[in-house]
This record gives sequence, C-alpha cells and structure tokens, in this order.
Amino acid sequence: MSKIVAIDGPAGSGKGTVAEILSKKCNLVNIDTGATYRCVALAMLRNNLTLDDRDKIIELSKNIDIKFGLNNEVYLNGEDVTKEIRSKEVTQIVSQVSSIVEVRKNMVELQRNLAKDYDAVMEGRDITTVVLPNANYKFYLDASLEARVNRRVKQNKEKNIDMSYDEIYENIKARDYNDMHKEVGSLMRTDDQIYIDSTNMTIDEVVDKMVNIIVSK
Repeated sequence: MSKIVAIDGPAGSGKGTVAEILSKKCNLVNIDTGATYRCVALAMLRNNLTLDDRDKIIELSKNIDIKFGLNNEVYLNGEDVTKEIRSKEVTQIVSQVSSIVEVRKNMVELQRNLAKDYDAVMEGRDITTVVLPNANYKFYLDASLEARVNRRVKQNKEKNIDMSYDEIYENIKARDYNDMHKEVGSLMRTDDQIYIDSTNMTIDEVVDKMVNIIVSK
C-alpha cells in the first residue's frame, strides 16, 4: 500500500514549495493538484474558450492528458507547460475553472489514479477531505493574507511574472472566498488535520516540522 502525505491550505501558504522539498526529503512523488486545474485553464485559453463555455470546458477536462516529470515538470498532452501554467492569464481564471463541479470530478479521478501506485505527497484545497481522505498524514498549512501576498509577489518576481501587489492581493482574497464557498471540494479545516500556521516560519522550518511528524508516526 502506498504512503500518502496530503496538504491542504489557501493560496500562497507555501504548499507547493513545501511539497516539493518534502518529496525529496522523504522520497515521495510530488503530485501538484493545482497544476492539473491550471492545465485545464491553459488548454481552455488555447482553445479560445471563455468561462461561459462550460460544456466545452467539461468535455476538454475529460480528455486531457497530464503527467509530472521527475523534476516537477508538468506535461499537458505531451508538452512541457511548467512555465505557461503560471502565467497571469491562467492565474486569473484557474479558481473559477476549478469550481466547475464536473471538472473537479474529472480532475479528482485523474489525481487519484496518479497517486495510486506511488508513495506521494499531494497538495491542494480538498486533498485531505475529498481527493485522498484516507491519506496517512493530513496537514493544513495556513498563513496570514499579508504574508501570502508578499510571498506571491516575491515568487512572481523570480519567475518574471508581471503582477502588481494590488492585483495579487485582490486575486488571493477573491480566491480565498471562492475556495471556501465551492459547491464541491471547498477548502475547510477538520479535526484530523495537523494545523500549521507558517506566517512567521521559514519554508525549512515548516518542512522540518512535517518531517518530524511523519518520522515520529
């Protein structure tokens, strides 16, 4: 039976970075669920679809091929789109795309299949509650809104993504509301999650805390 570490939390809480480092320290496959929705959003834009084209987006999500490389590359239908899925255009619509119930169902099936045969770490909004409720380790990684905005500003500068502080603030604030009020797969706290507030913690401190918990269990 595979060993699964599940991490939920809001946008900008550091889940992706933590999962990437944790995967290397604990020899786990890093399955980035947010990237799967970003792939749907990118494919939608490439097919000149808008959020009003609901049925076409759902059909697209049924037939999409998504894979992950050994160094966290993301492949959409065989093409490396690791950088493209982090674009401003994709970021602005990914939360709405992921709110489409049928798209979520298709992505959950894809994510479960990806995790089936591997010891893996998976992060997102509903991993501990919907996608992999039987995960061996369940974490909820949080941080204040201001801390999350500042982290995303720094991250975007490093990746040469042109978004102002105000744009990022409003985007994350809107995503918080949307993520917590989704019809299916909303972000929520549960009693069986291990809660970590990373506002005043470094990434290494967060990772070390998780590793210690995993090793101790």
